[in-house]
Amino acid sequence: MTLETPLERLQEVAIAVAMRESLWLYPVVETAHILGFIVLVGAVVMFDLRVLGLSDRLPVRKLGAHLLPWSAASLILVVPTGLLMFLADAAALVSNPAFILKMVLLLCAGANAAAFHLGAYRSVATWDMGMPSPPAARLHATVSLLLWIAIVGCGRAIAYV
Repeated sequence: MTLETPLERLQEVAIAVAMRESLWLYPVVETAHILGFIVLVGAVVMFDLRVLGLSDRLPVRKLGAHLLPWSAASLILVVPTGLLMFLADAAALVSNPAFILKMVLLLCAGANAAAFHLGAYRSVATWDMGMPSPPAARLHATVSLLLWIAIVGCGRAIAYV
């Protein structure tokens, strides 16, 4: 009798085995994950750059209303594909420093976005257009950009660490 960890048992579910053994399944899922990430990070970057003062003829609220549904829709692609890739190699990923850092940074990015919406964004009507965003909003946008750059880097590093 072998002592399997819960992660090793998770790797033995049918879809996890299929992810590892199929020639095309993992690359197709990974490609979908990357495409979803491109939409998500692209929307975040466009919004953050606007908050930092670029394209200031665009109203912040209208840009946010346009980009937020794209971000939310991309999560429908990113989360399930990320879980599938995790299932394929769960035991190794939980000890991969790049994967762990990526997960921590994702939590930080979510917390930063929540803090932005609960804080600086509440007064957006006063700086929506024609006014510089307040320092707190610019700080959140800068932190967001740095976090997402680091998240993308960690995502790429997972395969090499």
